[in-house]
Amino acid sequence: MSILKPYKFHRLLKSVLWGGDFIADFKGIESDQERVGESWELSGVKGNESVVKGGDDDGLTLSQLIERHKALLVGEAVYAQHGNQFPLLVKIIDAAQDLSLQVHPNDELAKQRHGCYGKTEMWYLINHKPGAKILSGMSQEITPEEYEQRVAGNTILDVVAQHESHEGDVFFLPSGRIHGIGGGNLIAEVQQTSDITYRVYDYDRRDANGNARELHVEQARDAIDYKVYDSYVLPNPGDKQGDAPLVKCPYFDVHRHILNGVDTIEVGDSFLIVMCVKGTAIITDNNGNETPIHRGETILVPACLTRLHLDGQAMFVTATV
Repeated sequence: MSILKPYKFHRLLKSVLWGGDFIADFKGIESDQERVGESWELSGVKGNESVVKGGDDDGLTLSQLIERHKALLVGEAVYAQHGNQFPLLVKIIDAAQDLSLQVHPNDELAKQRHGCYGKTEMWYLINHKPGAKILSGMSQEITPEEYEQRVAGNTILDVVAQHESHEGDVFFLPSGRIHGIGGGNLIAEVQQTSDITYRVYDYDRRDANGNARELHVEQARDAIDYKVYDSYVLPNPGDKQGDAPLVKCPYFDVHRHILNGVDTIEVGDSFLIVMCVKGTAIITDNNGNETPIHRGETILVPACLTRLHLDGQAMFVTATV
């Protein structure tokens, strides 16, 4: 049986129209890229796959890594369901400007239209500037016909719920929930492996050539959940030490962990993603392998490992399925 260690990956930064200049500083790296809005921390999306950095598997893409180690890496149940396709996409998002208002289709609609999974996701607010907001859900119920009228009349934001940003806020965004990230937010995102987005409204922004970005108003019409829900913000875990569950759904199980000295994390029956959003630590697995980690780094812990010993002062967001 192969003895695997936690993996690190080469950075994959995305320059976008609304991006900022904070991700490089957050990660403690040098970068000449401008308007970096996203760091794809762990990705199995074709054409944008994470590549292993260091060790015996150096240079392998994430799908090649799974093909080589199979259930030892991702777990028996995950490998049986997904094969060599990694089921989660994890990002750090720096929104210097408002992102577009958008929605993602569910699995059924995405498979029908695009031959892939839909997208359910969650956000953990790492930091924000004063006055920053998150858009999530409907503030009043409307019909699909009214939706089209409001998009055409630039009044769609009048019926979308807006929430003041607070560090540690948690948003669950099931497929169908209309949403947008307001300017000034730094967010950790965990989502299904899918890059299907229907853009509904984009503040009439133009690119360098004066062209408006493509909207998907008609496609989004059948994807939006028009109902109003009691709350769109999940409980903020505050300063609770140790483990705090954030979101558990059929697609992922996400926790936040505050480390103040030493502690342990049980890995479970599948892989574990560990994103460091504050501080530094040493992570020692049950085979004695030490992995240093600092703010802005992400590691993938193989399923064949059972326990992690943590030593340091740090905050982590962890994700598994």
